Amino acid sequence: MEDSEIITLYHKRDESAIAETDRKHGGFCRRLAGNILTSREDAEECVNDTWLAAWNSMPPEWPDSLKAFLGRIVRNLAISRYRRNRAAKRYSGIEIMLSELGECVPESCAELEVGRGELAEAISGWLSGLEPEDRRLFVRRYWYGESAAELAKERGETANKMVKRMQRLRNSLRKRLEEEGEEI
Repeated sequence: MEDSEIITLYHKRDESAIAETDRKHGGFCRRLAGNILTSREDAEECVNDTWLAAWNSMPPEWPDSLKAFLGRIVRNLAISRYRRNRAAKRYSGIEIMLSELGECVPESCAELEVGRGELAEAISGWLSGLEPEDRRLFVRRYWYGESAAELAKERGETANKMVKRMQRLRNSLRKRLEEEGEEI
């Protein structure tokens, strides 16, 4: 079923919209939540909460990209769950990712709280200036939470080589942010 048809089901308040969403985008949402959280149960709960949030927001929402819409919801829910778990001293795989980002962006952004303003514009400008492959890798690593080992394996590279590539990208971002006057 096409995304536009699924969205129409939501607008008609047809409960099959949830089943169709899960069938088409469930794997993507589970992987995204799982990349942030170590507990499969927590990740599954975030996915179920995503279906509820989608149900409650459509209508009036009519997203241009259902996958991106769902990805934003599940990612935000997983980050919220991560923060609750962290407060309870249950750490997850996102710790490494946050520590890497903490090297090149202000800590508030490394905690994934900044989404707008000058910092976001500077990061977006930096991303748009990257080679497409570097941009994809950076987004997959720091937005979708995929491990450097996963990215390396997919590209037929060693994990060490991918870690170094990510480090070069972070250094480039840090340099750009410093040029823009951001305090790191």
